[in-house]
Amino acid sequence: MFGRGLFGKKGQKPPLDDASADRLLESVVHGVMPQADADTVAIVAACAGLLAGVAYADRDFSAAEAQEIERQLGAIDGIGPGGIQAITQALELHRVELASVHTVRFARTLKELGTRELREHVLSMLVALAATDDTITQAEVNALRQLTSALGLEQADYNRLQAEHKQKLGILR
Repeated sequence: MFGRGLFGKKGQKPPLDDASADRLLESVVHGVMPQADADTVAIVAACAGLLAGVAYADRDFSAAEAQEIERQLGAIDGIGPGGIQAITQALELHRVELASVHTVRFARTLKELGTRELREHVLSMLVALAATDDTITQAEVNALRQLTSALGLEQADYNRLQAEHKQKLGILR
């Protein structure tokens, strides 16, 4: 599943106790995007980490959410199918730590390195991910609202994006 150079020997999983989940995620992204500069790796890792955070906000990292994450990662230039699989596996393995400990750092990275347009695009990805399983739970709404502010965006940005999925809001059911 993992190629040489990503973690060492072919098929070897990353060392889990040598690094925090955010650093491990960055190392996976760097491994699948070896030609990318440090800022690009940090941005892609931050996007992936936030996707994991929203997917796990309701404490259920569903198969539908994993597929949506794969789809969204597939839209990033320079990540092939093997890279998508490696990143998604890292997200699934470390979802609890990524969702609870590192989301603020991921948002700060995007705020510092990304344009407003990129941050809006990331928020759109996060809202679409929350809606993937046909329900946006209150926990997901809370996480998305906090991330909106952390990304330096306005609640109006979030409201506009959420309106596209209004029928899936669990709080309205």
